[in-house]
Amino acid sequence: MGVGYDTLDRVALAKRGVTVCNVPDYGTCEIADHAVGLTLSLRRGILLHNDAQRATPPAGWMYIATPLVSRLQGATLGIMGIGRIGTAVALRAKAFGWHVLFYDPYVKNGIDRSLGIERTRDIRELFRRNTTLSVHCPCTPETRGMIRYDLLSLLPRGAVFVNTARGEIVDLDAIERCMREGIISGAGLDVLPEEPVPEDRVHPLIQAYRNKESWLTGRMVLTCHTAFYSPESLVDIRLKSAETMRDVLINGGNSNVIAPEME
Repeated sequence: MGVGYDTLDRVALAKRGVTVCNVPDYGTCEIADHAVGLTLSLRRGILLHNDAQRATPPAGWMYIATPLVSRLQGATLGIMGIGRIGTAVALRAKAFGWHVLFYDPYVKNGIDRSLGIERTRDIRELFRRNTTLSVHCPCTPETRGMIRYDLLSLLPRGAVFVNTARGEIVDLDAIERCMREGIISGAGLDVLPEEPVPEDRVHPLIQAYRNKESWLTGRMVLTCHTAFYSPESLVDIRLKSAETMRDVLINGGNSNVIAPEME
């Protein structure tokens, strides 16, 4: 039960007469809230002060000059993928005063006008123009490994990067390199390329985070693919799964059917 289906061998399932359906409309608000929450915790220096005040000795009782912290109003927040969750993030970002820029080659013309946001048809422009980037596209053969150093290095220095979509879309080596080079000032990750983290080959960035290395103080937050979660969303996923199965198996409908050839 869930939104993603990138780990399923749909061709093999189809040969065995198994119909694959997903549940795309549970947890939308939770994930959007989580993405904005990660962004705010970094952009307002909340994580930085939390870490600094727990240090030995604690930091002084004053602001910390850092490229992490900046005014939201008038800044540009980029969204990669403007589906259900990306749209929900855009609406929340607008309420905070961000100018929203998105890239999604698969949505029809006019959604930018409907939402009052700006569209770019050039993914490189998306990275060049925003100071905060939030990823909301599915993991497909096209997007797997798409976000590499060549794109991330286009971000303005001091950018914040947030991913609540799929970890396989992003190259962790590139995230680490951009953070060390100061291109990315903060990263909020709810998803990783391998989940759970394989303890026999922990990525250096994750190991540095666990070890509380000083260069990452206040600059990174990791949650455990839990952006979808609330008690209410767990009820939704069960209810909506049952409704989908009833529609497909009993009523002969095609609710949320994912065909083998779909990306």
